[in-house]
Amino acid sequence: MQDTNGGASAGGMLQHAVRAIEAGDASVVVLAAGDVMDKAAHERLVATYNRATEEHLAPLPMSGPNALFALQTTRQMQTLGLERVDYGRIATTQRTWASANPGAVYRDPLTLDEYLNAPMVAGPLGRYDCVPPVTGADAVVVVAEHCAAKGGPRARVLAVTASYNSDDQLGDGLVTGLASVGPRAWDLAGVEPNDADVVSVYDDYPSMVVAQLADLGFLAPDEDASKFIAERIATRDLPVNTSGGQLSAGQAGSAGGMHGLVEVARQLHGRAPGRQVGARIGVVSGYGMVLYRHGSCANVAILEAA
Repeated sequence: MQDTNGGASAGGMLQHAVRAIEAGDASVVVLAAGDVMDKAAHERLVATYNRATEEHLAPLPMSGPNALFALQTTRQMQTLGLERVDYGRIATTQRTWASANPGAVYRDPLTLDEYLNAPMVAGPLGRYDCVPPVTGADAVVVVAEHCAAKGGPRARVLAVTASYNSDDQLGDGLVTGLASVGPRAWDLAGVEPNDADVVSVYDDYPSMVVAQLADLGFLAPDEDASKFIAERIATRDLPVNTSGGQLSAGQAGSAGGMHGLVEVARQLHGRAPGRQVGARIGVVSGYGMVLYRHGSCANVAILEAA
């Protein structure tokens, strides 16, 4: 089965795998994704990502989703009272995590001054607000409980929920489909945001890190977003995108959606040397299939070290 929902593909594939195992139709399911992303491939992907993009966005004098998310970021800044330095704290902190990930394309330290002074791509987005395209691949094996190897590291799926076209592309991009399916995921898993030890959210842009954390309940509606970023994310009190995320590790085309799921699985397995956080509960969110304006698909999976 193929999933073509970009940043939401991992959660979609995981949900299908879990349901197949629950129904007794399968006992071992391999989720795999990979892509070759040189300059020509990236330009082709940006222009022909889906039919809406190919027929309506590509003919416009703009190159890819950067301009779309520049508008979304501007709205978020105005709504939450954020400044570029706040997004810079997300990007520089993820770079710190990436320094311990040998697979990350960016591993050298990134300072706030370097972030703020980087060339602009589509204001207010600078170079380090945009994911670098890379070639890469990811894989996860989902196994029925009775088939799992005894004694080895495992991560049990407590819940996985998904949303498709939650706002009919009529929203302003500040709220994702996670707002509608997140509460059900916490309910099914029997845990709360405060129980999470590690979080991977789809980070094509820092503003989407903020949006998804808010929709999942990590950032309360009346909470100071700037303070949350400075005190919870930048201090690494809340481990977010411990691989460096795509902003530092890179976005491997269609394989990018799997990146966060692999990292949370590694953390729960105790196989993330140099960046291990000793997690018991891990959360993965996906956001993808950008149509005219914003991602039409979103999902969340909550896992537990077993």
